Amino acid sequence: MTIWTLSKDDLSQPYFQSIADQIAEAVLRGDLKPGEQLPPQRQLAHKIGVSLPTVSRAYEELARRGLTAGETGRGTFIRSTSATSDAVSPYVPERQSGLIDLSILKPICDTIHLDRMKSTLAALAVDIPSSTVLGTRPNAMFARHRSVGVEWLRQCGVQVSEKNIHLTNGGTPALTVAFMTACQPGTTIATEAIGLHVMLPLASYLGVKVHGVQIDERGIIPEALESTCQHNKIRALFMMPNAVGPTAYIMDESRRLEIVELARKHDIIIIEDDALGPLVENKPSAFQALAPERTLYITSFTKPVMPGLRTGYLVAPDRLLPAVENRQLVTNWTATPLIAEIAARWVEDGTCQELVEWQRTSIAQRHRLVSQVLKGISFRSHPQSLHIWLPLSARFPEDEFVLHARKQGVAVARGSAFAISQSQAAVRISIGSTSEDELQRGLAVIHNLLHSEPEPILLDV
Repeated sequence: MTIWTLSKDDLSQPYFQSIADQIAEAVLRGDLKPGEQLPPQRQLAHKIGVSLPTVSRAYEELARRGLTAGETGRGTFIRSTSATSDAVSPYVPERQSGLIDLSILKPICDTIHLDRMKSTLAALAVDIPSSTVLGTRPNAMFARHRSVGVEWLRQCGVQVSEKNIHLTNGGTPALTVAFMTACQPGTTIATEAIGLHVMLPLASYLGVKVHGVQIDERGIIPEALESTCQHNKIRALFMMPNAVGPTAYIMDESRRLEIVELARKHDIIIIEDDALGPLVENKPSAFQALAPERTLYITSFTKPVMPGLRTGYLVAPDRLLPAVENRQLVTNWTATPLIAEIAARWVEDGTCQELVEWQRTSIAQRHRLVSQVLKGISFRSHPQSLHIWLPLSARFPEDEFVLHARKQGVAVARGSAFAISQSQAAVRISIGSTSEDELQRGLAVIHNLLHSEPEPILLDV
């Protein structure tokens, strides 16, 4: 402990989260190295002038994030870089036979999706454009696709010129390009305290620090963002304001305007992830519409239309376009032309809109089913969300609940996988990842677990 120091002047409310954040940032900077021991809790509490329970909560938060490990009788130690930089996957990597998988977030799929794809592939066999299979220059290849993108983005609530549209292979590649555009290595990006599960590892790989900002049922709290900006040099702010985040919140327009005001005050680039796109009806104005000069807007076809349609758009203001184009070239070179061509055709002939409307109707039926099976149980959702967020009581710890569900053949996503700097014992339950019959049976298992007395796990699953 010869390099890293901490004082109360470095902290913001709530103190336990700020202490955990400061230690996490020291690890990213290399001031705290793997294997190094943190001060005893009582000693650190006395040194910085906070209560012992506050430091205890901070150390618990660090352990929950996977940054530290405790050894009885020896103390608390920083874990290795490889252990702290990899994602805690919220979903099971492979669906096991007989497992009802409610852990992975995906849209509802049926024969209509396969039929539409087969029909389009047959048509492409006859009249596929030569540039789709022979072209290598993105600007020349995608001129028409950008023009079609203007219409799709209009349905998402974004009015933009085609020159500001950049094609990507879906949301995650767009997010990587956006992060690299907005933040240089060593700078800090703010985000929802309960948010995107790949946020921490992605930022770590790019050498970017992450600061989680406290949220409520409407998303990021402006006062918490202001406090964060006062104590940290925030370069960018990443948000999922339209029901795709784990807590399924929609940020209302009045709060969006407050966030925009703070972004302009502190010169912050906004990265807006609108993965559900036009699936969500009657959305407030997009950040891209409220602050077009500083917003990188991301949407794709994967969740509102079809999982295999892995293409989308990154909308950038004029001043960031050169950086976006360069970072796309060095990370992906270009979007996949064949998939982009299918998406463009579907926008033009109405297939995309047909599948969005089908998805919306199907989701409504799934939400009715959830309300029936989980009647009387408190959870968070949105009428067009692909999941629900189910808080757990103190009587049933998160890990035990997930393990008990798995033992009974149901996989759900741990809430802790989405924690950036604010934890809540909860599970995310996908409503579109399986058939309606399996969903009903899976929800029945969850209902019964919530009304049972917790039992110890005697056999691992």
